[in-house]
Amino acid sequence: MIQLRDKDTGTSIGTITEEQLHFLQDQLEEESPEDADYYINGATLDMLEEQGADRALLDLLRAALGSREDMEVQWTKV
Repeated sequence: MIQLRDKDTGTSIGTITEEQLHFLQDQLEEESPEDADYYINGATLDMLEEQGADRALLDLLRAALGSREDMEVQWTKV
């Protein structure tokens, strides 16, 4: 399993599967092979949905974003 956290607060967002992580890695920009965080905003979530993102992943990220304009999500393998 993969643990997602709000990079700014360290708050746990929830867990996702390896498959969901691979989807994010395929769709979002990584600055380096060791990069373990992603910038997301409403437009990013819309794009992920258009690309066929898993509903559970989208729901988790939308809940984490809430009313904020953007955020950084950090992941770690657990």
